[in-house]
Amino acid sequence: MAMNMRNGFRFTPYEAPELSPFDKLFEIFQELITHTSGDFDEAIDWLRELDKEYELTDEDYTIDDFIEELKAKGYIREEFEDGGGQMGEEGEDGEDGNGNGTISITAKMERIIRQKALDQIFGKLKRSGAGNHKTGKSGQGDEHTGDMREYRYGDGLEHISMTESLKNAQINHGIGNFSLSEEDLVVEDTQYKAQMSTVLMIDISHSMILYGEDRITPAKKVAMALAELITTRYPKDTLDILVFGNDAWPISIKELPYLKVGPYHTNTVAGLQLAMDMLRRKRNTNKQIFMITDGKPSCLRLPDGNYYKNSVGLDDYIVEKCYNMARQARKLHIPITTFMIAQDPYLMQFIRHFTEANKGKAFFTGLKGLGEMIFEDYENNRRKRLK
Repeated sequence: MAMNMRNGFRFTPYEAPELSPFDKLFEIFQELITHTSGDFDEAIDWLRELDKEYELTDEDYTIDDFIEELKAKGYIREEFEDGGGQMGEEGEDGEDGNGNGTISITAKMERIIRQKALDQIFGKLKRSGAGNHKTGKSGQGDEHTGDMREYRYGDGLEHISMTESLKNAQINHGIGNFSLSEEDLVVEDTQYKAQMSTVLMIDISHSMILYGEDRITPAKKVAMALAELITTRYPKDTLDILVFGNDAWPISIKELPYLKVGPYHTNTVAGLQLAMDMLRRKRNTNKQIFMITDGKPSCLRLPDGNYYKNSVGLDDYIVEKCYNMARQARKLHIPITTFMIAQDPYLMQFIRHFTEANKGKAFFTGLKGLGEMIFEDYENNRRKRLK
């Protein structure tokens, strides 16, 4: 849009800002490094193939130039292994050509990937300050509403508005014989911003990449976006992430870009057990579990340490254990929201029974809208339990 002082406003077509050769490739590289679970060599191989097909570079700026700029900007680092198996940063070993170098992404690049996932999935949201989930109720809290009310027994002195209280004292008692009584005191109301503890469960069983459909990358992007959202917009909330296959184990936010599917069955019970153990240790009362899965529960670990597995249909023994876990979570006031990314009717029926046992929620969704649906449920769950 341009402005002419005589004729007012004049509108012109929007022109996207010109991107540098590095920025153009960097956009593509971020997607590739996510799909390859942090494997730099594989991502660059894909980038070279795309360059051949779409002519992304020219003789003035090549893929090798892009790699050198990634190093210079601190997005990747190169390490060399000497004859004794010791690793060193570039410049320590390998300059003589005798070392075997490996390139990996840095913590700076990991943050960029999380931020990109946040922009892709929650891009429509406007960022705000710390803690933005509100209960809709006033009371003792940490956010000022601008409203005034009379002092009540138990109100902290730090909440008293001295200006308004002194004004009341002058009106009620006069200036000549000034006195301040409890009836003159006015408190600035505050709103309590509730805290939420969330556990995100991600299915990494082999079915997440079966039939030529990549389901783990969208699930991974959602986890990265949710992690970035909570740490930047809701820093008082907590987010724990776990993955489940034959067993379940926690992973850190830092590990998310490298998450891969394994040759696993689906031990949903182990995932739920670990999720509830994590939430039991949280002090705040608002707790919830998000579970992203595409397959049926097919595995249990027995008391003797052996695994009971059945990939054929829905096994009654395994299914009943899942229902028991759902009921147990309900008794602990922990709702489970399941995001089912498969459309098999018999699996959808299982999820419906599972959700009924927990009194939680279930979304039967494809991969495209997964992130937005998780965020909406994140907000709605929180508000619902506080009203």
